[in-house]
Amino acid sequence: MAQRRYGLVGCGSRARMYVDAMTGAHAADALLVALGDTNPGRARFHREAAEAAGAPAPVLFHPDDLERTIDEQRLDRVVVTSPDHTHADLVARSLLAGADVVVEKPLTTDADGARRIVEAVRTSGRSVVMTFNYRYSPRNTALKRVVASGAIGTVTSVHFEWVLDTAHGADYFRRWHRRKENSGGLLVHKASHHFDLVNWWIDDEPRRVFASGGLRFYGPKNAAARGLGPRPPRGTGGDAADPFQLDLRGDELLRRLYLDNEQHDGYVRDQDVFTGEIDIEDNLSLVVDYAGGPSMSYSLNAHAPWEGYTVAVNGTAGRAELTVVERGAVVPGGGIDPSAVPEERDAREARPVSERLLVQEHWGTAREVAIENGEGGHGGGDLRLLHDVFVGPGEDPLGTPADYTDGVRAVAVGIAGNASLAAGRPVAVEELELWGRG
Repeated sequence: MAQRRYGLVGCGSRARMYVDAMTGAHAADALLVALGDTNPGRARFHREAAEAAGAPAPVLFHPDDLERTIDEQRLDRVVVTSPDHTHADLVARSLLAGADVVVEKPLTTDADGARRIVEAVRTSGRSVVMTFNYRYSPRNTALKRVVASGAIGTVTSVHFEWVLDTAHGADYFRRWHRRKENSGGLLVHKASHHFDLVNWWIDDEPRRVFASGGLRFYGPKNAAARGLGPRPPRGTGGDAADPFQLDLRGDELLRRLYLDNEQHDGYVRDQDVFTGEIDIEDNLSLVVDYAGGPSMSYSLNAHAPWEGYTVAVNGTAGRAELTVVERGAVVPGGGIDPSAVPEERDAREARPVSERLLVQEHWGTAREVAIENGEGGHGGGDLRLLHDVFVGPGEDPLGTPADYTDGVRAVAVGIAGNASLAAGRPVAVEELELWGRG
């Protein structure tokens, strides 16, 4: 395959994985020629990283100039790693300007955004790759194989619980994600990963969603109710002993990307999780009905003392259970996201970092299915994802690579869930008209 010319829009921390890939392992497949962001300091950070890797310096542009940049730089593809609420605009504009798109989850945050992207794909005939890296994690792939094999029969129901700890979960309440208008809330920003997994595992589409939840731990009202008292608006320069405060000076990447560039746009990366305006939920429960007949019970908690997930898939011939502990406890000196930077396993802990997939057929004993992990984040899944993005997927009977249709189906649950929270009733996905009207 000939080397493609790439632009990237959204130069926050998530862009780093793609910049490193295009200037490193996949330099022969992808040439990074343009970097776009509303904050010129963050764009320069990634340009310097590209130059340090020996790659040509990409040109910098403002997102307002996206179409002109696609034309002048002859871009084949645009990678979108910007804040969620900007995805629909940037994806649609890139497609209509003649470039294919690679977009981070979620595809978009609302029904209007989904319709805009669907229409742009139909009009342009261009392609959209969704980067659902959790599909590539070996443990999730192993569960997909079990379900696809028919070992548990026809799927009847799914139970899925995800817990975010007080390091990783809290971080969503420090950043732009804390406002639903920016992120769609955790049902869209975070849980679109989870809903995509279920759609993929059981090869089905969501049809109806009933949601319940609220902001019950973070935010100023909850802090006041627990008697926490006055707090500083941000973590940098605050109380180092406070586990909920993030001091950007203690992390070189966060300092260089965000603290050193605040003067350009005023964005504060380390807002206190118990102050300011927060309107996203930290506790969520859903019941989801699928077109093929199964239902799912789902719960998300963003202030747990450990991080991981449990999923059980029930079928007419048995049951599969996947249990994952990504971090058994939040201790001083740990990172923010334990899935991105794997932590050491300590079998002496009562809840060690671990993963286990069990399959039990009716009238039989349980058996454990081996999970073969690779190097790097998400059990080596990130490397497999990047290969499929930049080289192209090979033959894959599991259908791991995702496109915009998978992205729409994933956000459908979260968008319908948000509508259900607002209306206090079940919401049919069909009501949202995500695929366009008429």
